[in-house]
This record gives sequence, structure tokens and C-alpha cells, in this order.
Amino acid sequence: MEYVHHYRSPLGALTMASDGNALTGLWFDGQRYFADTLDGRHEERALPVFERTERWLDLYFSGREPDFTPPLVMKTTPFRRAVWELLLTVPYGRTTTYGALAARLEKQGVFPRVAPIAVGGAVAHNALSLIVPCHRVVGADGSLIGYAAGLDKKIGLLTLEKADLKPLLFSDGAPHLFR
Repeated sequence: MEYVHHYRSPLGALTMASDGNALTGLWFDGQRYFADTLDGRHEERALPVFERTERWLDLYFSGREPDFTPPLVMKTTPFRRAVWELLLTVPYGRTTTYGALAARLEKQGVFPRVAPIAVGGAVAHNALSLIVPCHRVVGADGSLIGYAAGLDKKIGLLTLEKADLKPLLFSDGAPHLFR
């Protein structure tokens, strides 16, 4: 049995999922691939892992970097897991590219010849949004592309983290101006 819990963030409602012990999902409601790893049978329940995740989210949305991570279970393929684990190493307030992640995977030697587009697919299917920070991945040219919850949320999250957004561009090449 899986369990769900809801959280209201400044950027929209979130749904959490758990196996009873660890967090197995965290999505913005309505995002692409919403709850795609959640079993059909689930019920709403208060759990310690949800309380811990709420504390993490409260810290994060207050503009502070959380100094802990709730227990996570990545319900996915080995390739996606490897990409998601790399995402956990992207520092708060910083960005990386799909190509850089592909190069790191190749260097590890587990997945030779990794295409950035394959990494993009794994990032897009991230079932643990925010905590596994897929919003910190941008295009090779710095373009703000590929966030399943929408570019407005990606920009909001990067702004919250005080990331340097000036060099980031929209995918059509136009600079995005921030005040």
C-alpha cells in the first residue's frame, strides 16, 4: 500500500507519496508525469516521512537550504536512478546542463555513450521533484527548457535559490530579464 499527503507551496499545490517509510514521490499537482510512479491503490495518511518532508519544504520555501534530506526511495529504472542520484549533487542555487550530466555518467563507466537527450528524458520523469533538483538543469546554451511543472515554476525555484539567472535564456534564444 502507498500513501499520499498534500502540501500547499507558494508556487502551487504538491502531492507527496510514500511506501510508509520513505518518500517515493513529490510532484506539483498537474505537472507532466504527475504521480506516474504512484500505485493505483493508495490512501491519504499522516506519516513521519511526510512530516519530515514538510519541514524540508518549509525550509526550502522560506529561502533557506535544508540541511537534511527525507528518506527517499527511487522507484525507477537503473538509468533514471543514476541520473537522479547525480541531480542530488547539483548544489543549491547552481545549475548544470544535460550534457554535463551525460558526461559525468559516461565518466562513471556504468552507462557508456550517454546522450544528453536520454538524460533529459530521465530528468523529465523525476518523481521526487524539488528534493531531487531537476529544476537546476538547463540547456547547453543556458536555455531554460524541460521542466515538467512548467517554466514559471522552474524560474520561481531558481529565483528562490538566488541562482544567477542573468545568463539563462529561453529556448528560443531570447534573454529573460529579471528585476
